[in-house]
Amino acid sequence: MGNRVVITGMGIWSCLGTTLDDVRQSLYEGKSGIIFSQERKDAGFRSPICANVPKVDLKPFLKRNQRQMMPEETQYAYMATRQALEHARLDQDYIDGHAVGIIYGNDSTAEATMVGLDKFRLTKSTSDCGSGAIFQSMNSTVTMNLATLFHLRGINLTASAACASGSQALGLGFLLIRNGLQECVICGGAEESNLYGIAAFDGLQAFSKREHDPTRASRPFDRERDGLVPSGGAATLVIESYEHAVRRGAPIIAEILGWGFSGNGEHISNPNVAGPVCSLEQCFLSAGAQPREVGYVNAHATSTPLGDACEAKAIAQVFGDYRVPVTSTKSQTGHEMWMSGASEIIYSTLMMKNDFIAGSLNFEAPDDETACINVVPKTIDTHFDMFLSNSFGFGGTNSTLIVKNLNK
Repeated sequence: MGNRVVITGMGIWSCLGTTLDDVRQSLYEGKSGIIFSQERKDAGFRSPICANVPKVDLKPFLKRNQRQMMPEETQYAYMATRQALEHARLDQDYIDGHAVGIIYGNDSTAEATMVGLDKFRLTKSTSDCGSGAIFQSMNSTVTMNLATLFHLRGINLTASAACASGSQALGLGFLLIRNGLQECVICGGAEESNLYGIAAFDGLQAFSKREHDPTRASRPFDRERDGLVPSGGAATLVIESYEHAVRRGAPIIAEILGWGFSGNGEHISNPNVAGPVCSLEQCFLSAGAQPREVGYVNAHATSTPLGDACEAKAIAQVFGDYRVPVTSTKSQTGHEMWMSGASEIIYSTLMMKNDFIAGSLNFEAPDDETACINVVPKTIDTHFDMFLSNSFGFGGTNSTLIVKNLNK
């Protein structure tokens, strides 16, 4: 099995809050972070609904020459990572003396790329792009900036896997630590929340049109679902080998037991059932666990008709007659896309550590295809010691993680 892999720190910048305590409270109370955006309506969006992600002020923390390298998603990731390092009691002196790595999920830098190229087209001079433009516009902007700012000398890698990016980043970190190639890796996912990052996505007609009632627009598994709601932010987790965490006296929050992954190998955007089933089954094999040990499933479910139906069938196939509680926190946050695979591990861990399951907002009744699973519509107080989290993305990329509670 190799080294045990544990979570020792978490940080979040989300439409539900910018501290772990605020996010926990929002989850428990069933708060929605979804709003109507007049800016998007005026810009010509088919769907002007989105998450309300707080802006970042980096001036108290970083110099101007550092800030100019950082687009929106990197700013979110920086704030989430500051929190996670403090939570893990991983200070700069320790980082400077050890090979701490970083693997972060990110799959777009649309606004930064657009701004730089617009300056070039306007002035006909490449120098007018700005000295920070290239560092802002690369997909690896998060890892290159954070590795530099925090002096990280271990693995330095960006996972670009669509909406599975954050989960894949954690899975890759898990494999490196399990196999003894790293002792400590900062993992996470980030998503720009500006309108340019998802304009083309809006053009696919995949977003909910329920603009008259935005907090009820994201409704995973519900028979009235009509599309997802875009969101953004960043989530960071510090993961380590168990021995390394004990050796440095770190707070041990939970253990990552297993990672499963697969590709659908079919349509570039339409999901199927076989791919997710393979990911779940591989995850259980990796974890050495059985479905009945899982007390909660945080579903990928984005509130699209076909995607939710396929995932419901996959969960039902793998879990059989065991009616495991299922929710999608995207009902509260919208779809945090490249961030979601990491943030949903944090959301689920907060539930597990605080003995509740946040209800799947706006779930009123299933349709024929989603009735096969046990969707929890309202927050319930309950104890569980193991959860499973799914993340699926365009191109048919699937990722599944299983996490176990630890009280030491």
